[in-house]
Order: sequence, then C-alpha cells, then structure tokens
Amino acid sequence: MDLRQMRLFLALAEERNFSRAAEKLHMTQPPLTRQIRALEEGMGVALFVRTPKGVDLTVAGQALLEEVPNVLSLARLAEERTLRAARGLGGKIEIGIFTASVLSVIPQLLARFHAQRPDVQIGLHTMSKIEQLEALRERRITVGFNRLVPEAPDIAVEPVRREKLVVGLYEGHPLCARKTVSLRDLEDQPMILYPNLPIAGLAQAVTAAFQRAKLRLRVEQEVEDVLTCVALVSAGFGVCITTEPAMNLRLPNMVYRPLRASDLNDVELSCLYRRDDRSPVLLAFLDVVDVYRKSSMQRSVAPRASATR
Repeated sequence: MDLRQMRLFLALAEERNFSRAAEKLHMTQPPLTRQIRALEEGMGVALFVRTPKGVDLTVAGQALLEEVPNVLSLARLAEERTLRAARGLGGKIEIGIFTASVLSVIPQLLARFHAQRPDVQIGLHTMSKIEQLEALRERRITVGFNRLVPEAPDIAVEPVRREKLVVGLYEGHPLCARKTVSLRDLEDQPMILYPNLPIAGLAQAVTAAFQRAKLRLRVEQEVEDVLTCVALVSAGFGVCITTEPAMNLRLPNMVYRPLRASDLNDVELSCLYRRDDRSPVLLAFLDVVDVYRKSSMQRSVAPRASATR
C-alpha cells in the first residue's frame, strides 16, 4: 500500500460513497473503484462492503482507518521538514568554536541566525584549530571559527572581524601607569603565551613579532586557552598579549592596555567551512556572517565624535 492508495482509501472511508469520494479527489469513479479493488487484492482482505447508499467499512477497513490518518500526517510532516531543510529553514548546524570566541562576536552571530532560523538546531563544540579542521573534513561540523587559519585547498576561510590586541597586566605592575604598552616595554617581562599548539596561532604571532623587533621574549608559561592565561596574569604570575574580547572576562586584579606595535596590532577572526559544502543551512549562516562583517566594517570607518574621554 502506498501513500496515494491511503489517500484514496481515506476519502472513500470518510464519504462512504464512490461518487462523492471521486468528486472530492477530483477524479472519475472508475479509476477510484479500480484502485480500491487493487488495494484490497494487494492486502488480501475486504475493506468495504457495498450498501444501498454506497459502502461501509469492514472490521479490517475500520482497523485501517484508525491508522491511515496518522501515517498520512507523518508523511506530510516528513515532506514539510524535508522542504524546510532544503531551504535552510530546518535541520541542524554543527559549529566549532574556541574558548575566546564566545567572548565577542560569536554569541551575536548565533543569536541573529537563531532569530532568522528558529527551527534550525545549533550544536556547539569547543575545539582547537586542529580539531576544527579535522572535524570539517570528517563532516562532523559544518562551520568553525578561529584565528590565523592556515591555507588549505579544501577549506574556505572568510574574515569575520579584526580583533585588536591588548596587554594584560596585574594590578600594581609598573606598566599599568602607561596609556599604551609597546613590545619594547615587554622585553624580559615574564610572558604567558597561548595557545600552546603545534599549528600557527597567537602564541607564534607574538613570538615572531619579538623576533622581528630583535627583542628578548621571556616565556614564563605556555597554556592552552585565554581563560587560563588571564587567570595566571591576574594572580601576578606574569603578563600577556591577548585580544580585546578577553577584557570581557573581568577577572579581579586585571588591567588592560592597548598594545603599540607596528606589525602586531590585531588578528583576524575567521569563519571556516568546506569549499564543497553548498548546503542551504550553511549558506544561510554565511549570509548572517556576511551581513555582520559588512556592518562591522562600516562601524570601523565611521568618524568618531571625540577622541578624548
């Protein structure tokens, strides 16, 4: 029995008359009669008995009537969900993030996407850069967010925003008296670096900047994430170079100053995904990222009312 036969059966079961059922189905009576006969022969049971006014249901027909509306309802629901998924209005999107990313733009992007696509489930996975690239290639996530992503032929990397770099200090540190802090000011200061991963990242960018400036970088500790880094700084363990969103952590005893460096002013937060992925839900998400990026660029070039506070 297929869905079309179920619909024909349901119409006849409701009307109890071949003529009225055929009219309801926008068809002639003979094809309806043949379809019902084929349905009964296929199932090997009689579903209807003829009466002077039309037809009535047999015990088997009554049992089938109790099930068919549910099956047709599930079929309609499956069709609707399929069509919504094809338009990027349903389904699920798996997103790879890293610890620091939730301190800035990522929650805003997720909120905007959820407002536009409330029926799309969002799965979040905290991953390192290496883990994100592996998960993308294995199709365990749809999109990722990270910084300083290496070029790869199968992975597309699109900019989201540029994040300014700041120097994290503990209260009482002599450099707190400065309005800005330069790389030279940080020479021989005990530095907390993150993330300590083999793939290029902020730690490598900081190290390279010190090398280019021919300054000594004193690495006190290397950690995996920004939270551990800032926590160690707040305890007086050392100083750090981090991104502006880290200031949202608001740990006690922390002081932040803008970093003054000719070639280390900011880093780019990027969105990464598989180049061959053209799924509607991904394209819808990338549209949200694109709108945010353009509005962010407009804000960055808008003239400031005043440079003083």
